[in-house]
Amino acid sequence: MNAAPSDAGAGEGAGGEHARIPEATPVPTLNLANLLTMSRLVLVPLFVMALFTGDGADTFWRAIATALFAIASFTDQVDGWVARKYGLITDFGKIADPIADKALIGAALIGLSVLGELGWWVTIVIAIREIGVTLLRFWVIRHGVIPASRGGKAKTLAQIAAITAYLLPLPASAEPVRWVLMGLALVLTVVTGLDYVVRAVRLRSAGRRAAGL
Repeated sequence: MNAAPSDAGAGEGAGGEHARIPEATPVPTLNLANLLTMSRLVLVPLFVMALFTGDGADTFWRAIATALFAIASFTDQVDGWVARKYGLITDFGKIADPIADKALIGAALIGLSVLGELGWWVTIVIAIREIGVTLLRFWVIRHGVIPASRGGKAKTLAQIAAITAYLLPLPASAEPVRWVLMGLALVLTVVTGLDYVVRAVRLRSAGRRAAGL
């Protein structure tokens, strides 16, 4: 009767080497989710050109601009879903995705303000928040990455809905709807901005404690 193999030899292969546990394959930066994010950045200048064609008064080009904005906004929803479903989440994506969002939203707001269709104070309030959050992300990047929160995603959706309402060549009777949508977007913009400040301070404090600073 053969003797049972000893514990010492249980983990050895034919060559006498210990079996190695395969390491997890790193997620490549160049993946579908990140390509969708980058495509959003590519669409921004095309959107701006369409918006200003005919001084923003050409119905056909206004519709084209709205369509480009909608497509770019759709990629914002798809890239996050793809990244989560297929495990394609990367640090690059966590940084590039909000930057692409801000580029698209910022271009639309500035464009509408230049055309005189949206008050500059609205654009400035939103711009200060978005630039501030981006700076906060880089301020704490050595301690970790602040992912988008549910409130931040709701804010983005509200901004997209409000901007789309302003981009569409709607009759004057639709103006109250535009104000309500933009008002909601402004409230969410300010509230989530304050939330990011709190999260950034906590993350930095935790990182400094972990480093013994």
